[in-house]
Amino acid sequence: MLIRLLRTRLRRHRRALLCIALLQLVQAVASLFLPTLNAAVIDNGVIAGDTGYILRVGALMLAVTLVQVTGGIGVVYLGAHTAVRVGEALRAAVFRRVQTFSTREVSHFGAPSLITRTTNDVQQVQTLTLMALTLMVTAPVTMVGGVVLALREDVALSSLIVILVPVLVVALGLISRRLRPLFRSMQERIDTMNLVLREQITGIRVIRSFVRDEHERQRFAVANTSLMSVGLGTGRLMALLTPTIMTVINVASIAVLWFGGHRVAAGHLQVGSLTAFLSYLMQILVAVMMATFMMMVVPRAEVCAERIQDVLDTETSLTVAAAPVTAMGSRGHLDLRGVTFAYPGALDAILRDVDLIARPGQTTAIVGSTGAGKTTLLHLIPRLTDVTGGAVLVNGVDVRHLDPALLTRTVALVPQQAYLFGGTVASNLRYGDPAATDEQLWHALEVAQARTFVEAMSGGLNAPIAQGGTNVSGGQRQRLAIARALVARPEIYLFDDAFAALDTTTDAALRAALAVETTSATVVIVAQRVSTICDADRIVVLDRGRVVATGTHTELSAFDRTYREIVSSQLSDAGAIA
Repeated sequence: MLIRLLRTRLRRHRRALLCIALLQLVQAVASLFLPTLNAAVIDNGVIAGDTGYILRVGALMLAVTLVQVTGGIGVVYLGAHTAVRVGEALRAAVFRRVQTFSTREVSHFGAPSLITRTTNDVQQVQTLTLMALTLMVTAPVTMVGGVVLALREDVALSSLIVILVPVLVVALGLISRRLRPLFRSMQERIDTMNLVLREQITGIRVIRSFVRDEHERQRFAVANTSLMSVGLGTGRLMALLTPTIMTVINVASIAVLWFGGHRVAAGHLQVGSLTAFLSYLMQILVAVMMATFMMMVVPRAEVCAERIQDVLDTETSLTVAAAPVTAMGSRGHLDLRGVTFAYPGALDAILRDVDLIARPGQTTAIVGSTGAGKTTLLHLIPRLTDVTGGAVLVNGVDVRHLDPALLTRTVALVPQQAYLFGGTVASNLRYGDPAATDEQLWHALEVAQARTFVEAMSGGLNAPIAQGGTNVSGGQRQRLAIARALVARPEIYLFDDAFAALDTTTDAALRAALAVETTSATVVIVAQRVSTICDADRIVVLDRGRVVATGTHTELSAFDRTYREIVSSQLSDAGAIA
């Protein structure tokens, strides 16, 4: 999975990869050449007392070192640049894929997990990419070249390599094998930590209102301790690395000096050759160590790559037609024909055989008890999720056959929970239309009964809005969300209980202004307050996912028991609307 993920992202960096490979080859050859030169200085210069030879070869060693350092700098620079670009491409790919998801896929993964996969998981893959790019040629060339040159110095002494290298590989391999399941568990527990933190930060007001601070502290402590325990297990295994490596290297040094010293004393080996052999052995062991260390990073990167690929391989249920419709003749026509919707694996459908017709210049209201399927029904129109039966038609075209951009321009949804983005009032309103003028923004604010409080804010349209709109009240946030939809000037407006946060006076004023503004548009309103929809041209009553009655307020009050029950449950408003 990791190789598959990286292969597709590294293809566009072929030139950089070639340069990195050449620079690593130069760096490795230079590092292998230095011990040979050092041996020549000792044997032919120091022992022979030839100062001129020492200076000449020393100058050559300095030049080779300069080449090695330059190659190393080039490798690190190009490797880091390529790894960062790969990380950028992965994050962009995950983000683009998530943007296509319906609420079904987002719920499957969960927002905290998607955030972790886009950030932490991509970072782990990026780190491995950097290590691989800086070691992919250096390590094998150093190992193979070191063995060849060590054999050239002394064949008998080279038998130590046959013993020491496998010992190091096996020891590090055993540690690496045990790390993989721990790394997978660590990423999953990071997901859990993000989930807990996200809920606690978002729901801080609820936590304090119900005095659940201690409960949430304990909940966080459980998630934190769980992550810590896995981290400690990983840390203990990682802590074995340095002692294992140093033990093998020190044993190797002692063995080479012990056996090599006897061979020097017997006249079978020169002092310079012994020094060179020791250098080659250290280079071999370090190359093996670095390659093995990279292999220890691989398990975590593999886990992360699998999690990233899971997102990239998940096809959205909102498929785009091969030849989508990009233009429509009618304007503002909305038809739901036999619409049925059920979540995957659910025993019962949320909606069953729902029929609904809405036309321009009309206001269609949808009412029903909690859980009747009102919000789900509204979400099917802009294709936040797709029907499992029947069809939703906009201007006579099934929304599954429409170009998504055209559908977005045609339909505007004001959700039940209004959300504002960090920025300014103007930047939030221009989500509806990036080219909207200030005059259009002020007009939308006036219709949404938001102009007064925006004018009172420091900066007016340029007044800052915190992430989520936390620096404005719920009612103000809701009115800004309505103004955002008005700026878009769509053919179909969908209001999902968008007036619930408003007082009755503001609600009435807004609906009156909205009626004038949307005379040529289709308006569909989901509301809990009967006073909000009593003037609607048509009211649709939902009960347990089915349409049980349609008509005006007067008609339904006279003939439909379900509607009368809804009205009677709001007795304080009944007098005003009867």
